[in-house]
Formats: sequence, structure tokens, C-alpha cells
Amino acid sequence: MTEEIIEPDLAIVDPHHHLWDLRALVPAFPEPRHDFIEAIAGAAYYTFDQLHADTHSGHNVIATVFMECGAFYDPARGEAMKPVGEVEFVNGVAAQGASGLYGDYRPCAGIVGHADLTLGDAVKPVVEALIAAGNGRFKGIRHAGAWDADPEVLGPPFHAPQGLYGSGDFRAGFAAYSEYGLTFDAWLLEPQLGDVVDLARAFPEQQIVLDHCGTPLNIASYRGKLGENFSRWQESIHDLAECPNVAVKLGGLAMAFCGMPEDGPERGCSSEELAEQWDPYITHCIEAFGPERAMFESNYPVDRWGASYAVLWNAFKRLANGASEAEKRALFAGTAARIYDIEHVLPAA
Repeated sequence: MTEEIIEPDLAIVDPHHHLWDLRALVPAFPEPRHDFIEAIAGAAYYTFDQLHADTHSGHNVIATVFMECGAFYDPARGEAMKPVGEVEFVNGVAAQGASGLYGDYRPCAGIVGHADLTLGDAVKPVVEALIAAGNGRFKGIRHAGAWDADPEVLGPPFHAPQGLYGSGDFRAGFAAYSEYGLTFDAWLLEPQLGDVVDLARAFPEQQIVLDHCGTPLNIASYRGKLGENFSRWQESIHDLAECPNVAVKLGGLAMAFCGMPEDGPERGCSSEELAEQWDPYITHCIEAFGPERAMFESNYPVDRWGASYAVLWNAFKRLANGASEAEKRALFAGTAARIYDIEHVLPAA
């Protein structure tokens, strides 16, 4: 679907996208294939050229933040150190953008990588190697904690151990990591949101970013239960918002996990339809956290399940229609740039 771009001059920092090559991996997933695997099978590789095409599809995307996705690991470094390869790869993409060949656009101006925090204090040399590989662009890590008792919710590749964020080994690694003053992205599922609340309260000085509005579920045994579980999600978001060290990413709702829409990849929903579906979640997050702790995200190419890049950002702009100009600057660029320490990409006020 193509639409006229809303507010085409509004500066956007997209704080959450991936770059990957899963062509060899996707066919290996077992049958029957999970909805999410079917979705990414259509985006088995997502390269700099594809990112460039999406970010230049009409909206004024001035910079992006790369989010870890297990791509281009270097097994020659050993198990603990292999995620350094991903940061090295993405730093090369960032260098392409910084060359000026693509104008003022700065892809991967910030890089969020991965380190296994269950290593405890032994995670420190990994973090230091990631910092070195990022050449000033490395801003933090994500260690996903998504788990559910229903194995059909996530599918085999995505399960973290149950209760990861509360485990002793993870907390030891988190304490060691917190010494570096970097960000921590948390991805887990709506029923688990209390785990992030507990983590944020235990480490009040550590900046935590909750991904994907907390991932409300409309898949497998949760299908059709968004309304039934909304008040539980709402209460968890309220509790998280009371933690000043937590920010939230507004997006991810077009993933197969969330099922908004339910109908599968690129169904052709208009931005009006998407805004209507997402409004209860996005609006509550903004009201709870405020624009200074909330940021719109594309989560591309995963959210290709529900919308093209241009339509996705049109939906966000519809949802922010009643915001002031200062609030829009925060929601679409300023908050992300501040939290990920890339404010140099922002246009002069």
C-alpha cells in the first residue's frame, strides 16, 4: 500500500531495526513453521541497501540505531566473544553512512549489541571488546528474556530460560555491566513484565529500555485475548513508568506475536487502520512515560508483517497528531538520540 507521507519534514531517529542474513537459517526451522518464522522468511536478508530504501521512502529519517539480532557472529572468537563480530559488521555499515555519500543520513549511528550476562563478572572483557569494536558507536546491549509456558508462542529459536532476569547469574552479570554506563534493552513478553519492574528497582541507576510496548500477545494460546489481558498489561506499564530509569519503545505491535493486524505479512492495512488498532497501547505508554521517556520505533524488518515502512510511520504520526511540536520532536527523534547518546545527529534547534 502507498500513502501520501504525513509531515514529511519531521525529523525521525529510528531507534530499533536489524540487519541480517538468515537465508541459510530459515529453511532449517522445523515444521510446522511458527508465524514469526513465516514472516521473516519473506525478509530472510535485510541489508544496508534495503534499509536505505525503507528509510528513504518519504519520511525524514535522519539516523538509526541498530538492534542486535544474532547476525554475523564470529565463531572463531569463542562462545562468549562471538557477538563482537556483529558489532564489527554494523560499525562498517555506520561508516558507510558517515562517509557523507548518502547525505546527512546517519544509519546505525548507535549500535546495540549482545553479551551474555549470565557470565557474571566474566562479561566485562566481552563488553570492553564490544566497546572497542563499535569505535564510539556502541551504546549498549540487549539480552532478551522472552519466555512462555506455551511453546507455540515463541517457537523453538526464541526461548530464553524461564525467569532469566531474576536469576543469580544474570543479576551478577547485570551488576558488572552496569558499571559501564551503557543502555540495556529488555525484550520479553507481556505476562513477564513484572520481571523488568523488579530488575529496574534493583538497579535504579541503570538505563533500561523496554522494547515493543512490552509485547502484548495475540498468538497461539493468547489469540483473541488482547482485550482480556489489557488491564494486566496496563498495570504493568504503570509500574514500569514509576521507575525513572526505564524508557519505552513505541512499536513492535505489527509483529506476529502481537497480531495487530492478525492477517499476515503486508496485509495492506492503511495507517488509519493501524493507528486505530495500536492506539490503546501507544497512547497509554505515552501517558504513562511521557514523551521524554518514549520513542517510536520501526522494528524493521520484523514489523513488515503488518505494514510497509512508510505506512508504519504514517500510523505513528496519526497517533501523535494531538501532541505539541516539542512533544513530537521528543517522540520521533529527541528521546532516542538522548538515551542512545547520539544527539549530534539532531538538526540544530
